[in-house]
Amino acid sequence: MKRIFFYVALIALLSGLSTKAGVLYAAGAKKQAAVAQSTGAANPADYVGSEVCATCHADAVKKFSSNPHSKLALAHGGTGVTCESCHGSGKAHVEGGGDVTKIKQLAKMTPAQIDATCLTCHANTHPNFMRSSHAKAGVSCTSCHSIHAGDTEAKLLKAPEPKLCYQCHTDVKPAFDMPFHHKVNEGLLKCSDCHDVHGTFGNNNIRSTADLNAICTKCHMENRGPFVYEHPPVKAEGCLACHTPHGSQNARLLTVPNINQLCNQCHSAVAASTVHSLNAGSADRNPCITCHTMVHGSNINPAFIR
Repeated sequence: MKRIFFYVALIALLSGLSTKAGVLYAAGAKKQAAVAQSTGAANPADYVGSEVCATCHADAVKKFSSNPHSKLALAHGGTGVTCESCHGSGKAHVEGGGDVTKIKQLAKMTPAQIDATCLTCHANTHPNFMRSSHAKAGVSCTSCHSIHAGDTEAKLLKAPEPKLCYQCHTDVKPAFDMPFHHKVNEGLLKCSDCHDVHGTFGNNNIRSTADLNAICTKCHMENRGPFVYEHPPVKAEGCLACHTPHGSQNARLLTVPNINQLCNQCHSAVAASTVHSLNAGSADRNPCITCHTMVHGSNINPAFIR
């Protein structure tokens, strides 16, 4: 008898909760409708369609025909990305005889407004853009991308890499003319191979990876490891502890001209008054790598001797 009473009470309780949830859901839906009305949410009747836009903007529409944005519109039966997806509903603009104040003009919008417009669709692809150095510096999407262009191979870039990047990063450009440099100007590498221009959690928009050296070792695989005996700086500080990434007057893109000086930044106690007899300023001695050839790591010797 007690068990029957328990189940009856449980059913009554669940029924009450269900009824209460239904009431709250209905109230929430009513509230959302009121908010949408008060904020002036777009009315479908205010959209005129791309065909109407083409009557005045034939040149832009012609270039847009091979644009990946227009391909998205076709993929959704003509209801996908259209002119009004970026420029807003066009009814008032058309009825005003082309009144430019009644349509979104990206050329006259602030960088933050432009980015917000693009991120309505691209937020999932570029979730870190607002924390990127480009966004913080006011470099908007249209600073690098030509939205109406039809060059799908270059991702709608206004110019190819690295020419596009050099327009702002003039301080970096001379490094690629150094005697030793990564082959960016030669076309073997691109800036975006190492940098995610849309933002990462790293400094200088360096691509985020679980292994901080993975950007380098995807090309320099012989130094990837894992090794039985790891050189601690390689794991702790990474490649940039010893190498400068863009270009250098030093062989192997080293940060200093002499290998012994580089090693002595950490190993000065080893160099001075020991069997090495190298002393603190050992630039005149045999290079450390004469013996310690496996400086990135070794599977044989803890002193990184081959």
